[in-house]
Amino acid sequence: MARTFIRGSSWAWGYPKFIKREDFEKSDDLGDDSFTIRCDIVVVRKIHTKETTEILPVETFVSVPPSDMNQQFGDLLETEKGADLVFDVGGQTFAAHRCVLAARSLVFRAELYGLMKEGDTAGVVRVEEMEAQVFKVLLRFLYTESLPEMKEEDVMCQHLLVAADRYNLERLKLICEEKLCKYISVGTVSNILALADQHRCDGLKKACFNFLGSPANLSAVVAGDGFKHLSKICPSLMEELVVKLALPATHA
Repeated sequence: MARTFIRGSSWAWGYPKFIKREDFEKSDDLGDDSFTIRCDIVVVRKIHTKETTEILPVETFVSVPPSDMNQQFGDLLETEKGADLVFDVGGQTFAAHRCVLAARSLVFRAELYGLMKEGDTAGVVRVEEMEAQVFKVLLRFLYTESLPEMKEEDVMCQHLLVAADRYNLERLKLICEEKLCKYISVGTVSNILALADQHRCDGLKKACFNFLGSPANLSAVVAGDGFKHLSKICPSLMEELVVKLALPATHA
């Protein structure tokens, strides 16, 4: 027997009239003077509705282009407009903006504004121990945060890594590390490993050790002159390599 409750008042739900006793005693629902009652309760809460005006996404009507600040700064470097500084690198000159370089590198800030305080009115800064082409790419990165397509990328990245470390440009240094990882080979690993050790490039150093972890690669490298030269200029690095190769792969 099933009974469905209906609303009996404004404040409750219920069934207003139950089965009569005599009818219930005659029904099949009563057995051995007992019966079972099953209650299924559903709680219904009020549903609030509110009319709203549909607002279409702004993107449907307005398209915001990507920032072209790097292009604008690149043009500023190329046109030399407003430049107040000249670098002399191996006899080749490059015009630049003192404030831009000072904002991008703490090393440049100390050097350039230090020079200005000392009364450097000519605005010419000579850069030693760096090739002109490397400094040109370095300037381009300082203005645009990007690198151009480069011939002999592996060689250029080694020079740029040194320059990035010199001027404390951590992002450029990491970019060079990442690129050099792709150029690790039997012929280059000795030079790259020495470079990584001298300029504290942990990721690049680990990549070199990983390459040398192969017995075939290690044998080929040891047979060459580069490894002998490396053992002479960086004996502590050789000791570290021996320890790395001796440890299990999970502890290296």
